Amino acid sequence: MTPRQARDLAARSLEKAAPDIDASAVGGDADLREDLGLDSLDFLGFVEGLSDAAGLRIDEDDYPELATLDGCVAYLTRRA
Repeated sequence: MTPRQARDLAARSLEKAAPDIDASAVGGDADLREDLGLDSLDFLGFVEGLSDAAGLRIDEDDYPELATLDGCVAYLTRRA
């Protein structure tokens, strides 16, 4: 998976989990929970959607890597 594909996948998953967020306006280093206000259920929905869309299992130990869109891109390009 290319970084661009990973970014698009993460952005779509974010918008699906939190429809009020415009992922195109989110900086890559913005913390999804602290800066965007995702609560724990929103974040879990985001991770589950990302996992389904990418076709890979994301363990809870990996959640800290997914705190930002840049982190998601790095994670997905490494794993997918």
